[in-house]
Amino acid sequence: MTSPEIIGPASSYYVSQRLRLHFVDWGNEQKPPLLLVHGGRDHARSWDWVAQELREDWHVIAPDLRGHGDSAWAIGGHYTIQEFVLDIAQLVLTLDLAPVTMIGHSLGGSVVTHYASIYPENVSKLVSIEGLGPPPAMIKGRLSRPQWERTAEWIQQVRDFSGKTARRYPSIEAAAARMIEENSFLTEEQARHLTVHGVARNEDGSYGWKFDNYTRVFFPQRYDMDSMREQWGRITCPTLLVRGLQSWAGDPEKDGRLSAFKNARSIGIDNAEHWVHHDQLDEFLKEVRDFLAE
Repeated sequence: MTSPEIIGPASSYYVSQRLRLHFVDWGNEQKPPLLLVHGGRDHARSWDWVAQELREDWHVIAPDLRGHGDSAWAIGGHYTIQEFVLDIAQLVLTLDLAPVTMIGHSLGGSVVTHYASIYPENVSKLVSIEGLGPPPAMIKGRLSRPQWERTAEWIQQVRDFSGKTARRYPSIEAAAARMIEENSFLTEEQARHLTVHGVARNEDGSYGWKFDNYTRVFFPQRYDMDSMREQWGRITCPTLLVRGLQSWAGDPEKDGRLSAFKNARSIGIDNAEHWVHHDQLDEFLKEVRDFLAE
């Protein structure tokens, strides 16, 4: 695997809802734009291996979502899917990227599918890696709970997080080891690269993750499958749904979510969990290249 440090991207910033948000640009501006959107508790440089492989044919841009990486934290620690979509909409407008191809992972996959449903004319092709949210069976119990109960739970979560101190690590190696605990498919080289770009050094010399701890808190909005299906049905561009066969995400073809899309297909990649583009990079790139070339 080629080390992403050989040629790195340029860092830039833009403003959305008064927040200074960071993105990296891999150059090649004469090529069609490709936006890579990371997942929760992740960062833009998580895409480096993908970006380095696709940069010859695409103008690759990868943002740090608010509260992540080198982007500003939201005042009050309030993070909803709509605000993440707002930020992506602002980035597309600021850089005049439309029509744009989008690839998103997890939270980022949800963000780009939301964006494509709101502005279908702005998206040429869409790849969502486990970005449809929890499978129907997993959210069934949560849907049946009343709004007051979900709100009470959210208030308690916020109070709990207000008293937590972000975890600190004595070294890059210790933080990278925690990364491998989270995803055992990572190589040591991958874990170190993700960690180097995912931590900041504290005044005492220790290291802490860059993401805002409040991004872990689930806002108590209702996740209604009928509304989601209506939303996915607004997406007009060709769409590829990717999942790891060893992941918890579920098969959108079997559980019916795929049928909500007008023009989509679903694939599963073996020996991969939630981070498919890390766990099986070569297979992921092959599928994505074939899809983008169609």
